[in-house]
Amino acid sequence: MEDHEQQTAPSENDTPEDNQVVALNFEESRVLGSLIEKELTTPEYYPLTLNSLVSACNQKNNRLPKSNLDESEVSKTIEDLRLKRLVYRVDLVGSRVPKFQHNAEKELDLIKAELALIAELLNRGPQTSGELNSRASRMFEFDGLEDVEDTLEDMMDRTPSFVGIMDPRPGQKEKRWFHKFGPPPTLENLDDGSSVYVPAPDQRLDKVEEIIGEFKDLKEEVEALRYQLRELSDEYRNFRKQFE
Repeated sequence: MEDHEQQTAPSENDTPEDNQVVALNFEESRVLGSLIEKELTTPEYYPLTLNSLVSACNQKNNRLPKSNLDESEVSKTIEDLRLKRLVYRVDLVGSRVPKFQHNAEKELDLIKAELALIAELLNRGPQTSGELNSRASRMFEFDGLEDVEDTLEDMMDRTPSFVGIMDPRPGQKEKRWFHKFGPPPTLENLDDGSSVYVPAPDQRLDKVEEIIGEFKDLKEEVEALRYQLRELSDEYRNFRKQFE
């Protein structure tokens, strides 16, 4: 088993921005999680072409919720992640198409054990320690459940914290871990009586709606001012006619 490396503590010269966890929307989480997973499970096919990455994001197993991203959506997400220094393009000698790989290990200062757990949380959402121990073992050989929990606690104790713990589902006792690269997921009840965690809405969409609302209010104010200006103009013309 690979030894766990010591985490580097933040230096006194770190800026506030350095101590803020990177924010990812659903598409960014799925693309980054897929890249990490494929590097650890099928290194012989890594880095990934755009087509392979789209397939990885939309695969039916080990993904929750399921997605149906197209090439244009994944391409845009890659560019967004490149700006965040989490993904970069690789042009290999003899390859006619560009390939892509993640930079999470360096940019987020993650060891392989942590990468495996983060990939599972990015791809499948909140999970119990036991579920993570079972599912992440295909990417990293942990020394049992205690090793998984110790690794999760290390990431939770970091500044900023990378993972958190959610309350148990109704009727259940086990708590679930979730990643903090976005708002905590919400629990949605299904028609069959079961429940599933779904990603929280993208806060940027709320901001867009807020801006649209402000624009509509501003437009109404402009129209009102135009009406008042026309009235003043008519009154001024009538006033001038009195002296002509």
